[in-house]
Amino acid sequence: MDHKFAFIGAGNMGGSIIRAVCRAAEPKNVMIFEPDRKKSEALSDGTGCRTAASADEAAASAHFVFLCVKPDVLGRVLRGIAPVLEGKTVVSIAAGVEIAKIKSILTEEGRDLPVIRLMPNTPVAVGKGMILMACSEDVSEAEARALESALSMGGLVARTEERYIDAATPVFSCSPAYVYMFIEALADGGVMAGVPRDKAQQYAAQAVLGAAAMVLESGRHPGELKDAVCSPGGSTIVGVEALEKAGFRGAVASAVYEAYIKTTELGK
Repeated sequence: MDHKFAFIGAGNMGGSIIRAVCRAAEPKNVMIFEPDRKKSEALSDGTGCRTAASADEAAASAHFVFLCVKPDVLGRVLRGIAPVLEGKTVVSIAAGVEIAKIKSILTEEGRDLPVIRLMPNTPVAVGKGMILMACSEDVSEAEARALESALSMGGLVARTEERYIDAATPVFSCSPAYVYMFIEALADGGVMAGVPRDKAQQYAAQAVLGAAAMVLESGRHPGELKDAVCSPGGSTIVGVEALEKAGFRGAVASAVYEAYIKTTELGK
């Protein structure tokens, strides 16, 4: 792959994407700028990517320039590197920040550039993640495919209309945190029942992995799969009833919706 990639910011999410791109592309074609030198050096040591002394240096070296920064600083960072962005494609992972807003900032700086908006989740770091991708109208099909290829080692890359990204963000990007809590809770229950902590955690994580695979690979509705596990008078249905009493499904749905509301506020 001949394209070069620059990353401005290498936090948890940015670092996950950097690791994925370095598995799909030549690491020497990936340059990162991260103010925290320990983070940038750790990523460089772990992936083989190069580090830059400034955001300008990183951006000037690449075709795809990733903005892996918080929404409240994106404008300042973008304005700072605008002078070196001619002929490049801007890629943003900032939650809640729409393509139109990024385009507007670029226009103010005298730049008319293609913009791609991504929303990933952290399992991208281990190749089991998901990345939603929306493109401005001036992104060519060749560019979109090139970026998809570069991100492919992170997991599933799905193009979508931008209007769905904010609503979907809590479903797949915030939700790993909720799933980790669920795995921890399953393990806690196992420990209460007498299973050693390390084994309980392993069993819980594998169960969640397997259940997710059943949904994706079988194409069956989660409710149908749940019913198939619940034998009449068995232990599973008793556990399901306990979760229903505690408002499990309502709590999860509320968490997703509240996270969606927060996501829409972040980009303002």
